[in-house]
Amino acid sequence: MSLVKTNRVLFPAFMNEFFKPDWLGGVENVNTDLPAVNIKENEKDFELELAMPGMKKDDFNIEVEDGVLTISSEVNREDETKEENYTRKEFSYSSFRRSFTLPESVNEDNINATYVDGILRLTLPKKEEALPKPKRMIDIA
Repeated sequence: MSLVKTNRVLFPAFMNEFFKPDWLGGVENVNTDLPAVNIKENEKDFELELAMPGMKKDDFNIEVEDGVLTISSEVNREDETKEENYTRKEFSYSSFRRSFTLPESVNEDNINATYVDGILRLTLPKKEEALPKPKRMIDIA
């Protein structure tokens, strides 16, 4: 019985070992835990969407300081079982930190955030002076 899953095809396993990023001079531990971000600008606000499935809303820290919006999370989840006789147990730790410089047109006091279906949505409303002005008619004298 094997406790470790192995790739039984020789060539792909050989290629995976041969072309490891650290062998080619790259970085092996590239942070792939950064969430994908969509930024959309509307007439009245900006919308930021981060894809973070499997999280809870309490896992996020959102801060605004000196015109910089910082979204971060640090989660350490361990099994609730206290079984000491395990064959394999993997730690579950994840963290990320993303910062965005806000444009001067954003009203920092009214930023809202929601977390639904694995998507963290932030609404960044624009200041009144940045909103488009309605068209007005000018009378001819």
